[in-house]
Amino acid sequence: MLELPLKNFLFIIMNLTFYGATENVTGSKHLLQVGDFKLLLDCGVFQGRRSEANEKNRNLPFVASEIDAVILSHAHLDHSGALPILVKNGFVGKIYCTSATKEIVKYILQDSAELQQQDAKYFNKHVLNDLKKIEALYDKEDVKKTLEKLTVVPYYREKSIWQTANENIRFKFLDAGHILGSAITVIEVTENGKTKNMVYTGDLGRNESHILKSPEFPTENIDNLIIESTYGNKIHRPIIEAEKELQELINFAVVKKSKIIVPAFALGRTQELIYILHNLINKKLIPNIKIFIDSPMAINITEVFDGHEKDFDFEWWQDFGKKNIDVFTAQNLYFTKFSQKSQEINNMEGPMIIISASGMCEGGRILHHLKNNIGSGNNVVLLTGYQAENTLGRRLRDGNKFVKIFGQNYPVQAKVLSLDELSAHADQTGLLNYIGNCKNLKNLFLVHGEKNSLNELAKKAKEMNNSLSIDIPVSSQEFDI
Repeated sequence: MLELPLKNFLFIIMNLTFYGATENVTGSKHLLQVGDFKLLLDCGVFQGRRSEANEKNRNLPFVASEIDAVILSHAHLDHSGALPILVKNGFVGKIYCTSATKEIVKYILQDSAELQQQDAKYFNKHVLNDLKKIEALYDKEDVKKTLEKLTVVPYYREKSIWQTANENIRFKFLDAGHILGSAITVIEVTENGKTKNMVYTGDLGRNESHILKSPEFPTENIDNLIIESTYGNKIHRPIIEAEKELQELINFAVVKKSKIIVPAFALGRTQELIYILHNLINKKLIPNIKIFIDSPMAINITEVFDGHEKDFDFEWWQDFGKKNIDVFTAQNLYFTKFSQKSQEINNMEGPMIIISASGMCEGGRILHHLKNNIGSGNNVVLLTGYQAENTLGRRLRDGNKFVKIFGQNYPVQAKVLSLDELSAHADQTGLLNYIGNCKNLKNLFLVHGEKNSLNELAKKAKEMNNSLSIDIPVSSQEFDI
């Protein structure tokens, strides 16, 4: 009797280990191992309580030199911020991303390196004698080495090509519609004539974005789906309703001569806000109120947007493109790159809108604007995005009467309002729609969400498809797929 090699009957061993964004929304790191090949899906930093986040970020949960390649879904720090740590610890492979992500992540990581060094310097200056001084997680040289490893992969819609990772693995990028350059990754693993497909959404966007295209669906049968769950327990109101509220707020602020302080992510939210405000002014729905974009990184990233109109949605073409109007240029729009100009804003009287980073109020110039303005009941703090647990933004959202900024307590007298409808994350309806559009899906992994959100999305997904295997991974949990 003829004996054939056992491997002809076995599919290659595949497993998936979740090291971050498990039962929370930061630190995305998911490791796919196919045979001996290790492919890391994102490498983000943890955010939240500083001591806890610092400990997690300082100690990678795997050996960096054993990682063969990285797929970077998008440039946000909670998905990209630990890449220099990976490189610093011995990673020598390629980091695959879209062209826009390559351009943007440079600014994200350079800014992060600077903040890491400032934090280390501050800590060491005020450190107690019995505590060991710390080093920055990484510096600009580590960032430079990281950027050299970035390898651009176009969206599949542009060139209809798959990128080869090794002899068994290839992948393609679909538009995630979350931020400029964000990608959904479709991974195809083939061995002995058998194929398995996996999709990793990264952060999934919305159909209502003014600037970006809607998320794209895979056309293949999908065995495994890793999907974010930030708003798995929430349904957003239409963006148009948020715009009406914003319009009313601005018109009220003009009468009261208020300052509207808007913590906003430098990437994505800032540009979306510029679009909305510019459009409202063009339609004469709000007066020509002064708008300050007070974030060097947001300004740099906005310049990147100007070179990627091919990635914009048709709505942009209708409102601005066909009229030959630059959405990011307006008479009343001021970009303050230098600190002196930023400081001058504090001496100006309202009405005005100040859009500044960071979006969760954990660093950047927004802290100075909050410090100088939250003590006045005439002013408004407008939160426009997700606020992670243990961040200053979350404490403001939760209604804390006092908040600590630069080590000092400040009374919160300003009105604190939220416009979650401007979120760049899909809501429960959008997430379920994406799950439902993955053909013949067998296994669903829910990540990047807090427990209530994860549990509610799992419940709804099960109601939609009772045969679906659904897992909510905990940190370092491994699955054979």
